[in-house]
Amino acid sequence: MNLITQENIQVGEIANGLPLTIPVYRLKGNGTGPNVYIQANMHGAEVQGNAVIYQLLEKLKRETLASNITLVPYANPIGCNQKSGEFTLGRFDPITGTNWNRMYQNHSALVDGFVAEYQDADIATIKSAFKSRLINATTEILEGPSYALNTGKRIALNLQKLAHQADIVLDLHTGPISAKHLYCPEYAKDSARYFDIEHVLLIPNEFDGAMDEANFCPWWQLSQAYKKAGRDIPVLVEAFTVELGSQEKIDLTEAANDANSILSYLTYKEALQDSHYQPQAITRYACYLDDYLAYYAPMGGMVEYTAALGSHVKAGDTIAKILRMERYLSEQPLNEITLEQDGIAILHFASASVNQGTELYKFFTNYFEL
Repeated sequence: MNLITQENIQVGEIANGLPLTIPVYRLKGNGTGPNVYIQANMHGAEVQGNAVIYQLLEKLKRETLASNITLVPYANPIGCNQKSGEFTLGRFDPITGTNWNRMYQNHSALVDGFVAEYQDADIATIKSAFKSRLINATTEILEGPSYALNTGKRIALNLQKLAHQADIVLDLHTGPISAKHLYCPEYAKDSARYFDIEHVLLIPNEFDGAMDEANFCPWWQLSQAYKKAGRDIPVLVEAFTVELGSQEKIDLTEAANDANSILSYLTYKEALQDSHYQPQAITRYACYLDDYLAYYAPMGGMVEYTAALGSHVKAGDTIAKILRMERYLSEQPLNEITLEQDGIAILHFASASVNQGTELYKFFTNYFEL
């Protein structure tokens, strides 16, 4: 049975001066496989990832590991304790209003100088040296003037420093009320077939502030820079955001299925030896980010969401009914809302009470089988 070690890493201080810490669990492999980093619960209400990390630890301690694996539940200890009555908030920093998952550092400026310095180096040297450069650049910001970092940025940088040590990065999230789906960089779409996730959102190989992008973008840009310099090297790191369903609940049985899905992918990446985990024979549907339709409430009211998550909606189908009781005697109080094009319902707003302009649903459109 594999030894699991725990370290508590300080990521800041709270108002009474006490340290703000996160737990970091590690399993050591034989060193022949890619280093793996998995974190969960960056957004406060998105708690299912913690249950998945529990199930992963339970399964990994019995596996033969080729890889060193690092797992971080409760990645944002402020967010998961950010309560309002019975609800968990924790999507946005309450001080700055910034999304907790949009504070990671863009290290794209490191690429050009690195390529000039390591033009003729072998792949192993390139990988080791660029990884060190990413870690050192992150550390330099963390060890700079304390007044220069707000709370969210300091948490993000500490997580990013851990993640830059890995070759595979998985950031576990959920939607509000959501079907499972995978944010996958376009260059890594073949890998999406090894997760047991039916819906794959293909995102540009560009930085927009999130954890997955902070990890894969520098390596994508490095590959492109080498190509421009006349040399082809692969993208040496993969990173994904794994959306596990809906927020504000955990399901340990489903978490075991999610763990199996991740272990299927890690088997494909040769992180495990003699592994029996294989992807399920399911149909996977993909959609490009530009075709990921946000459908906003055309009116305020009380909503019954009628398009089932994961369902294939046809143009003209009713997706919701909005009740407006204040107009019962003056006009039709019940309004059926339809979709104007074919789509797959991926997620919807968590509350039945919506203002006009609330993001009601998100749909895959122009989707295709992966």
